Amino acid sequence: MLDCLKKFDWKKGGIFAAGVAFGTAGIKLLTSEDAKKVYTHCTAAVLRMKDCVMDTVAKVQENAEDIYEDAIIINEEREEEIVEDEISD
Repeated sequence: MLDCLKKFDWKKGGIFAAGVAFGTAGIKLLTSEDAKKVYTHCTAAVLRMKDCVMDTVAKVQENAEDIYEDAIIINEEREEEIVEDEISD
């Protein structure tokens, strides 16, 4: 039986035991009330950011629609000029 203990790699066993201990402590830490408060505040901040981003997206979209409509009008005017030039030639 002592031969078995001599062949055991204590370093790897210690690292495994430390990992289990840190994992258990980590789970307790992540599920604590303080952690829940942090998660709640972070989620609230993300929701506020989402609203700000969506407002900006709406403004950009409105401007893009205006630009598109103006571009259509410009092209129609150019097309009319080309047709008039062809008729006058």
